[in-house]
Amino acid sequence: QVQLVESGGGSVQAGGSLTLSCAASGFTDTNYCMAWFRHGPGKEREGVAAVDNDGSTSFAESLKGRFTTSRDNAKNSLDLQINSLNPNDTAIYYCAADRATYANCVDLDVWGQGTQVTVST
Repeated sequence: QVQLVESGGGSVQAGGSLTLSCAASGFTDTNYCMAWFRHGPGKEREGVAAVDNDGSTSFAESLKGRFTTSRDNAKNSLDLQINSLNPNDTAIYYCAADRATYANCVDLDVWGQGTQVTVST
């Protein structure tokens, strides 16, 4: 059974940093694209980053600069580091995977349960 499990969320003060982790299990190989999304209160779900199996990352234009990703295929994990957090970053952060392709995520068919990030002033 394929599974994605996010961790690392929590409550932080504005200006701080946080690293979220996504642990993948049950996949037959690492040839799949992964992505981070977030869903803030009263907002639509928003794509944060898409990560190819070689670690190449595409970020949402509005989020460039404060977010970095790190994919470790040996550990079947994908991290998302967020710097200079602000209250607008408050959201549930989800990890997802597209098993049909190793690059350019299109059809994300596996989702994690999400991890809550709350940023206070």
